[in-house]
Amino acid sequence: MPLVINQETIQKTLRRITHEIIEKTDDLSTVLLIGIKNKGVPIAKMIQENIKTYTNTSVEMVELDISMHRDDDKKKPTQPIQIDVNGKICILIDDVLYTGRTVRAAMDAIVEFGRPKKIELVVLIDRGHRELPIRADYVGKNMPTAKDEIVRVQMVGSEAGVYIEKKGTDYGKTN
Repeated sequence: MPLVINQETIQKTLRRITHEIIEKTDDLSTVLLIGIKNKGVPIAKMIQENIKTYTNTSVEMVELDISMHRDDDKKKPTQPIQIDVNGKICILIDDVLYTGRTVRAAMDAIVEFGRPKKIELVVLIDRGHRELPIRADYVGKNMPTAKDEIVRVQMVGSEAGVYIEKKGTDYGKTN
C-alpha cells in the first residue's frame, strides 16, 4: 500500500490549515473544534495545539459520535454527550471527505445540540466523488481517486501518513 503523504507533510499541512483558521476567525473564543470520531479526533487535537502555540488562546475541542445519524451505517451509538454550540463557530474536522454522508450526519448531530453561528469543515484529504452538495472550507490536499480505491489516514505511530489502496486488499478499513 503506497504512502502518498508522510507524517512531516501532514504536520505542515495542519499548520497551514491552522493559520487559515486563525486568519479567517475574528474571535477565537467563539470557536468550537469538533473532531468526528474516530479519525477526525487526532486531527482536531493537533489543530487545537497549534492554535494554542500560535495565539496563546485555548479553544475548546470535543469529540462527536455520529453513528446514530448515519443513513448508511447502523452501528449502535455510544452514549451521546451534550455540546453547547449556540452562537459558536463550529469547526467540524475529519480525515477524508468522500461522499459527504459523514459530514451530513455530523451536521445533523450538531443542530440537535443547538444553533451554531456557523459550521465550517476541515478535512485533511478531499478525494472527490461527492453524493451530497458538501464542500470543505479548509482542505489539506485534494486527492482525486478512483471509486475502487481507499484513502487511509494513519495519524499516530511509526506508520503515520496517508495511504491509497485498492478495495478488497488485506489492508483493512474503508473510508
